[in-house]
Amino acid sequence: MANLIAIVDSNDNVTGYDEKQKVHVEGMLHRAFSIFVFNSDGKLMLHQRAMGKYHSPGLWTNTCCSHLPAGMEMEQAVHQRLMEEMGFDVDLEFIEKFHYRIDFDNGLTENEIDHIYIGFYDDHPKPDANEVEHYDWIGLPDLKNDIELNPQKYTYWLKHIMKHHYTDLLVALEKKEKLQR
Repeated sequence: MANLIAIVDSNDNVTGYDEKQKVHVEGMLHRAFSIFVFNSDGKLMLHQRAMGKYHSPGLWTNTCCSHLPAGMEMEQAVHQRLMEEMGFDVDLEFIEKFHYRIDFDNGLTENEIDHIYIGFYDDHPKPDANEVEHYDWIGLPDLKNDIELNPQKYTYWLKHIMKHHYTDLLVALEKKEKLQR
């Protein structure tokens, strides 16, 4: 069965669905999500993309990321994908959305309206080896510094989020931490 993902207009309205590979070959605007899961120490769970991924293999990225599949709403998709990719689920809060576009050397293009979600988790994930090579926890300031020193280690969208939405993540993290006290 085809892996259909949501095509959107510039206002993020779903206009249809098309096959994931075709969407990335043709650079169609589509909907994605990036999940940031923190532990009670305020550290972010990063994961290294599996070496078999269709783009950005072996690069470090946020806890979980994917596209909105056909037949699902975002609330269902973020939880399902977090469970599939990392082997756990948590309450997630939508933070904001943004647009970015990057053309990869292999001819694929990410042209996404990406929705950022955050959650909290203090246990050990059980990642899918087809998706995740390794995982680690890191503080946001340390991550920001390492991205500046070693940008080649990280996915484009994580670098974009850390550059343009770092303060938003910090504010959301502080708000969540206050609520949990």
